[in-house]
Amino acid sequence: MAAYTLKINGQTHNLDIDPTTPMLWVLRDHIRLTGTKYGCGIALCGACTVHLDGEATRSCILPISAVGDKDITTIEGLSADAGHPVQQAWLEHDVPQCGYCQAGQIMTAAAFLKDNPNPDDKDIDSALSGNLCRCGTYTRIKAAIKTAAKNM
Repeated sequence: MAAYTLKINGQTHNLDIDPTTPMLWVLRDHIRLTGTKYGCGIALCGACTVHLDGEATRSCILPISAVGDKDITTIEGLSADAGHPVQQAWLEHDVPQCGYCQAGQIMTAAAFLKDNPNPDDKDIDSALSGNLCRCGTYTRIKAAIKTAAKNM
């Protein structure tokens, strides 16, 4: 066990935890932030995506020992009222079906748009290629990202 101080969604959390514990389980089991989902456990599906200092990061393979003093943002911290432009576009385009992958999709899209405010279809396909949607709402996801880009 080791002591860690983490800044998650603007709040400080002190934990005494095994250094190899993936951030996904720190967030879900210890901090009780359950918006970040477990999908595959090997960083292939994107359901567990969070922001680490603003960069989209797969939390299922990120050990707590690798976080250091970086800020962590989860889907709960992206916006207190679902007012982030990506979240608003998701609602406008009725993107979710089952919704399981959507937190990871939204977090990836938000980080992507921060660095690419004017994406074309190829940019979007490339940026979101590692996020899987079992319901196949990719057309709506792409439309929502385009709308969010215009509104950011």
